[in-house]
Amino acid sequence: MAVLDLRHCNLSSVPTDVFKAEPNLEEIYLDANQIRELPRALFGLQGLHILGLSDNELTVLPSAVSNLANLREVDISKNGIIDLPESVKNCKYLEQFDASVNPIGKIPDGFTQLLNLTHVYLNDAFLDRLPANFGRLSRLKVLELRENHLRTLPESMSYFTQLERLDIGSNEFIELPAVVGCLVNLKELWMDNNGVRELPPEIGLLRQLLFLDVSKNRLERLPPELECLQSLTDLYLSNNLLLELLDNIGEYLVQECCYMFVSLGNLQTFKVDENHLVELPASIGRLNNLEELVVNHNELESLPSSIGFLRKLRILYADENFLEAIPLELGSCISMTILSLRDNRIVRIPEDIGRMPNLQVMNLACNRLECLPYTFRKLTSFKSSMALRKPVQTNGSSTI
Repeated sequence: MAVLDLRHCNLSSVPTDVFKAEPNLEEIYLDANQIRELPRALFGLQGLHILGLSDNELTVLPSAVSNLANLREVDISKNGIIDLPESVKNCKYLEQFDASVNPIGKIPDGFTQLLNLTHVYLNDAFLDRLPANFGRLSRLKVLELRENHLRTLPESMSYFTQLERLDIGSNEFIELPAVVGCLVNLKELWMDNNGVRELPPEIGLLRQLLFLDVSKNRLERLPPELECLQSLTDLYLSNNLLLELLDNIGEYLVQECCYMFVSLGNLQTFKVDENHLVELPASIGRLNNLEELVVNHNELESLPSSIGFLRKLRILYADENFLEAIPLELGSCISMTILSLRDNRIVRIPEDIGRMPNLQVMNLACNRLECLPYTFRKLTSFKSSMALRKPVQTNGSSTI
């Protein structure tokens, strides 16, 4: 395989004599230079499969790109390209296309004729809409559209039944388009940093979804259909306006044919910090696979005793709440390595907390503690303790 790699060579132009010496080049990497124009000779390389032009100073992708009929991958990200040529439609074998961080503004209709595309990256491309027939790209597995000005998605995207990752974070959506419910094989959905006020019932159709990020939106409540996401392992709801969580989280639910499953039973990471929660449902103790729980900066006055059933929980952040006491059952979280309860109103720590065999880091700063349990002396895995800004006594013994 003939490969030309001139990345990070401080080039302002492409040496054309290389193409004469190697007319059968299959891969060219010219990333991270200061190239402003592409030579005509480059577009005569009929056997070229991969073209890397990221991080240069290009303002135009020449229409002659259509001559590269065997291209499989193109990366023109991080340039100053203001528009894509209609002729790109002739690159019929193109599978991966990255035009992120360019002021493109519009996707040409011809782009939707690239029916072999599986990975498309159009982040930060000044887009405010997609072509109505964008759904023709039905083989897509990855579509990234982060940091644009999109407010809706074309209904034709209902044909994206092979799509596994969709990133529409940092756009201008005020609602999650219902067409997302048609993406039945979706595994990752990023929709953070928009203006979404509620999630549609169609969200419950994404039974293969593993990762969902809707943080930094305007969500005031959660749809009950969220409970149907039985494959979900990571759920990010940070920085919204939530007053409560679903009561049935962790409960047994019945589907068709009397099949029973635990609502969100596969959840491993749950982040719901910076909301207005006043309590956590007791059923959260049924999330047997939960490893990380982040509830910082809410209005919690207590933690449910059922939290002690979370035997796989390794990380708990509950800083900046109104907690006055800690349930002794928390000491049953035998996998806990990091426990942070900073900036609360805690007066006493149960002795059982000192029996966590794997606890390495504890932050109790800015509470109302005067002493710590004697059992803390037995925390053999302890690496860091931030208890108070003054010496803290253990019950009946010396300072920790």
